[in-house]
Amino acid sequence: MKQVVAYARVSTDDQSLSVAGQFAAIKIAAEANGWEIVAQFTDEGVSGSIDPLERPQCRLALAMAKGLDCPVVVHRLDRLTRDHAHFVTLQKKYTFIEAEDVHGSGLVRNIKSLLAEEELIKIRQRTKDGLAELKVKALLDTREGEEARQKIARRDAGRAKAWAVGNGAAMQAKADNANNRARSLDAELKACLYERQPTFAAIAKCLNAKGVTTARGKEFAPMTVKRMMERLGLTFPATPSEQQ
Repeated sequence: MKQVVAYARVSTDDQSLSVAGQFAAIKIAAEANGWEIVAQFTDEGVSGSIDPLERPQCRLALAMAKGLDCPVVVHRLDRLTRDHAHFVTLQKKYTFIEAEDVHGSGLVRNIKSLLAEEELIKIRQRTKDGLAELKVKALLDTREGEEARQKIARRDAGRAKAWAVGNGAAMQAKADNANNRARSLDAELKACLYERQPTFAAIAKCLNAKGVTTARGKEFAPMTVKRMMERLGLTFPATPSEQQ
C-alpha cells in the first residue's frame, strides 16, 4: 500500500473549506487509490502566501514525506501555497497530489498554482477594501458606526482565536504524528531488539544499517531511539543503569 502524508491549511481571510472537509476529501481519494495516510498535518490561521517551509506543520509534513520518500496530498493545490514561486521551488524536491485531481499533470498543477496566486491578490484587495470601508463607518457616532466597530472587534478577536487554535493544533498534531511515526517503525525496532542489540546506540546503528531514517530523513541517534521506544512501550530486559 502506497504511503502518503496529508496536509491541510486554512487562513482567517480564506475559509474556502474547513480542515475536516479537506481531510475528508483526502481520505476519499486515499480509499479510492489504495493509499495509507501515515500522518495528518494542519496549519490554521496561516496565509497561503507564507512560505510552506516557514509554516510549522507544513515543514513537518514535508520532512516526514522526504524521510518516507512518499507524496504529500492536499485537497487542492492552493491549500499548499498561493505563491507560484514557492510551488516551483517545492515541486523540485517533493511530490504533491491533489485529492480533487489525483491524475493531474505537472502542467495543470503549474497553471493552478498561477491561478491560486492571482486569487490571493484578489482576496487581499477585497479584504483591504472591506476593512477600509468599515473603518470609515466606525468613525460615525451612529448605530451604523457602532455596528462597524463591533465588526472590527469581532474580526480582530477571530484572528487572535485562529492563531491560538492553530498553535494548539500544531502541538497536538506534532505529538500525534510522532506517535504514528513510532508505530510505523515498530517492526524495525523490534527486529533490532530480537537481534539482541544491548543499547540505544546499538539499536540506532542497527536501524541506520537497514537504511531506516527518522521523519526528517536523518540517521538515528541513541536519544531518538530511546524516545521512540518509550512511545511504543518497548524496554530492555536489563535495568536502565545498564543501558548507559
